[in-house]
Amino acid sequence: MTEFSALPADGDEHGLTAANGGTFRSLRHYNAKLFFIGLLLSNIGTWLQLTATSFLLYRLTGSATELGINVALQFLPMLLFGAWAGALSDRHDRRKITLITQSLLAAQALVLGVLDLTGAINVPIVYLLSGVLGIIGAIDNPARRGLVIELVPPEDMSNAMSLNTAVMTGSRIFGPALAAVLVGPLGTGWLFILNGISFAAMLYGIIGLRRSEMHPSPLRQAGGTPVRDALHFVRTNERLLVLFVVFTLVSTFAFNYSVVLPKLADVRWGSTNAFGWILAVTSFGSLSGSLMTARKQTVSLRWVATNVLILGASNIALAWSPNVATALVFAIPLGFGGAAMIAGANSITQAESPPDMRGRLLALTAVAFLGSTPIGGPITGWIADHISVSWSLGYGGVIALCAGLYMLIRIRGLEHVK
Repeated sequence: MTEFSALPADGDEHGLTAANGGTFRSLRHYNAKLFFIGLLLSNIGTWLQLTATSFLLYRLTGSATELGINVALQFLPMLLFGAWAGALSDRHDRRKITLITQSLLAAQALVLGVLDLTGAINVPIVYLLSGVLGIIGAIDNPARRGLVIELVPPEDMSNAMSLNTAVMTGSRIFGPALAAVLVGPLGTGWLFILNGISFAAMLYGIIGLRRSEMHPSPLRQAGGTPVRDALHFVRTNERLLVLFVVFTLVSTFAFNYSVVLPKLADVRWGSTNAFGWILAVTSFGSLSGSLMTARKQTVSLRWVATNVLILGASNIALAWSPNVATALVFAIPLGFGGAAMIAGANSITQAESPPDMRGRLLALTAVAFLGSTPIGGPITGWIADHISVSWSLGYGGVIALCAGLYMLIRIRGLEHVK
């Protein structure tokens, strides 16, 4: 039996190089360092906006259902068009696509901020701009994540993907906490403006890439059935099929923090501002989970399944925490399990992917993770408003526990997976 890994086996030249580089080995490459710095600064702004949007909608409506609808509108384009966006990124220059989409995301944030500051904001406008954000994001996601792979040589690909997850989740440590601190003195409008300005760092990171030091994947030829081919590839790869089934199920029902936490913090712990702090502490756990995955030379299905179980148990514990202090404790393993699952799934998927199919498989993981939100978000919001605010988080934990156990059982039947 051989370990299903996202890196070359111990003993080969590339494997030794990767091992010697450690957790942050991708950062020895100039392009990766420049890109990740820009991504970190930009995503701190993005989490400012996402947290501020939750504050804004809850202030306007006092309803978790409205937050669920907004999240659904933001991620519905990923569900509908995400796979085709992946085909687009396999067909065209990912750097150019990312440069365009990041510019449009900056414009969306600035428009939202101006409308909020001038008093013209209302729920339908927030919904409309969230839909616009979703359309741009659906195109941006596979192109930007595919660009990460082109920043490093193949032996560092898995590490770069895990560090990408670490940067994306690590930014949540600062973004929600800053939002909780700044929303009082500045208001939500200025937080949107700050996010728009933060995209300058990301744009600089893309423009400054050294083209001569990039490792571009071969572009897909025009024509054919690119989305159908990617789906067929997943269906016929038993390891990927198990991974995608569990990843989709858990993503749909166990990752709706932005829907649940504002009301949970208000109703159960008596402080809406606790939402930002809990999200920040969750992100600290997420950073730890991402870096732990980046440090591993091999990423197995068992690692993913274990972290699905950690995620599920932590969901349940957080849902019934008696106070904010206890919630902060359980937020750490909640973030760790979720981020380690995401980073592991991305690494495994890219290791299994043919070079000209990476954008499409990245898009399929994004559809599973983000595109499932239009289903899980409204369901979670409805449970919070009509059944129980604790069960609106806890039911996802139960589903994650069942999914993790299912994955462990299936792994035992795969002789080539330890």
